[in-house]
Amino acid sequence: MPRVLLIDDDIELAELATEFLTLEGFEVEVARRGDTGLDRALAGGFDCIILDVMLPGLGGFEVLRRLRGQSGVPVLMLTARGDDADRILGLESGADDYLPKPFNPRELAARLRAVLRRFATGAAPEGPPRERLEVGDLEMNLAARTMRRGGEKIELTGLEFDLLAAFLKEAGRVVPRETIFRDVFGRKLLAGDRSIDTHVSNLRRKLGPHPDGSERFKNLRGVGYGYALPEDFEEGERGRGGEGESV
Repeated sequence: MPRVLLIDDDIELAELATEFLTLEGFEVEVARRGDTGLDRALAGGFDCIILDVMLPGLGGFEVLRRLRGQSGVPVLMLTARGDDADRILGLESGADDYLPKPFNPRELAARLRAVLRRFATGAAPEGPPRERLEVGDLEMNLAARTMRRGGEKIELTGLEFDLLAAFLKEAGRVVPRETIFRDVFGRKLLAGDRSIDTHVSNLRRKLGPHPDGSERFKNLRGVGYGYALPEDFEEGERGRGGEGESV
């Protein structure tokens, strides 16, 4: 039974979410302050954290920042509906997914399952499983879930790791947005959902450019993203009429 820590000071919401998630097979513990929630999260034993933005004691973003300094446990952030700034900041700070309030409890359960499934299995590969991925100066150990750039270890969130693995498995090709959401996020692409843009931006910031100074990631407008191999990816873009653009 997956153990979930819900950090939210909304008593009514916490009670409703706990009741529904319990019926759905989750074991839920509630913390109503950011500081106490952080202590419980760092103590371990939870499979996922549901974290609200507005909290007494310690704000949600600060909880996430401190948590990410010591733990890679998946985090589902609760944000105000329509507040893109909170959503983007949460994803940039290391949240694995977000859900705007008010939300349907069924969607909360579905998002939790997707996050847990992704964290447990990683992005689903095609064909025989591989333990390592090596593309250029990047090396990913899929079993140990570690990533190195030029021998230097780079810290990634769980979703960033799975997203990068999906790109490297198709290096030099564009991966459609719908495929990324299905295989990496574990859910369908919804209209207006730009969370993938934030995660790719985080990867660009953490990895930097190729050793030759060229961009690692390309965005083909209206199609998807790809990990760029300088010589052959540019050729692919020319074949599409030069629609590609840097992220």
